[in-house]
Amino acid sequence: MSGGGADADTRLTAQMAFLNEADRLKSVLRATTLVDGSRRENSGEHSWHLALYAMALADQAAPEVQIDRVIRMLLLHDLVEIDVGDVPIHSAGGQAHGSTSTQDAEAKAAARIFGLLPPDLGHAFLALWHEFEAAQTPDAVFAKALDRVQPVMANLMSGGGTWVEYNVTSDQLDTRVGSKIARGAPRLWDWVRGRTRRYFEKI
Repeated sequence: MSGGGADADTRLTAQMAFLNEADRLKSVLRATTLVDGSRRENSGEHSWHLALYAMALADQAAPEVQIDRVIRMLLLHDLVEIDVGDVPIHSAGGQAHGSTSTQDAEAKAAARIFGLLPPDLGHAFLALWHEFEAAQTPDAVFAKALDRVQPVMANLMSGGGTWVEYNVTSDQLDTRVGSKIARGAPRLWDWVRGRTRRYFEKI
């Protein structure tokens, strides 16, 4: 949409309000560290890295996957952490991550944050967020696989990272993380799992 007038000004004001709010994601620290282990990554960095994962690993996706939609999902998927924060998948027995209370809080955050946008954009962004969360479409299944594999690689490269912090076992890695990676990118999980197995055999 282009043009001038009050409507265009109102639209731009809403778009900028959303973009300014999204900047807060850069201040949300995750459990996962940078690959070099020097500090924890923030959720803005995580989202950018995942978009790059989608571009670089597009050949690992099923033929029907649309990588441009995957990238959009990954750039949007963690904006709810502005309100909710990062809920590590391996913390508290893994229960808090997928709990009803966390899901409800994230849905409320999504409605608020995407509601800052003009309605056409807000509805489209919110629909992509819900699609990612449901993880039923080919695009969302692949996006979810990448969201799970990126922290695995960070932990491998940093000497264990959150696996050490949360006393993660090989079985927990398989059930909480591996199953979702294998569903969306089976060859990728085979490659990654071989490397994680060597790590867990050492400890």
